[in-house]
Amino acid sequence: MGQILSRMALTAGLAAMLSLPASATTSTWQLDPSHSAAQFSVRHLAISTVRGGFSSVKGTVVFDDKDVSKSSVDVTIDVNTVDTREPNRDKDLKSDHFFDVAQYPTMTFKSTKVEQAEPGKLKVTGNLTIHGVTKEVVLEVEGPTAPVKDPWGNQRTAVNATTKINRQDFGVKWNATMDNGGVVVGDEVSINIDAEMIAKK
Repeated sequence: MGQILSRMALTAGLAAMLSLPASATTSTWQLDPSHSAAQFSVRHLAISTVRGGFSSVKGTVVFDDKDVSKSSVDVTIDVNTVDTREPNRDKDLKSDHFFDVAQYPTMTFKSTKVEQAEPGKLKVTGNLTIHGVTKEVVLEVEGPTAPVKDPWGNQRTAVNATTKINRQDFGVKWNATMDNGGVVVGDEVSINIDAEMIAKK
């Protein structure tokens, strides 16, 4: 009788375990535009660095904490929000000399591969589209940070991502030559993205 009761208890326990939903390993996060930004820097006259940024950064990150290779990133930046703290320069950047926002109002990044580089760091490969041209780039990512709950009950996390591109590769080609043979605007552009994200409910 004791053996029968033990078997019944074991069977009931197994049934209860099988009836529980498998714990989810993926989570979806929306970028918080008010706490996210994309910055860039480029050499000017080969002697100094000009810095600017885009204030409208939106997107979605799907993160799998058990297998990061199943994660994905999809980000859109509104090029009209470019800001270098100089209105005339911003106007020129929006013109067909550079970004040509009338034809190409956004730039996008869509991941094709996510890898764990080391603890706390990821390598995200994807397609970056600027000025209507798409090229593969690799983002070096720190994070995501451990999630925290904000005062309104939202789960939040953050990442920082960096990369370098050659603007000529994306058709952003305007330049002028100086008397000494140098150029006004450098070709290499450093990009830094700070993204704070909210867990999608």
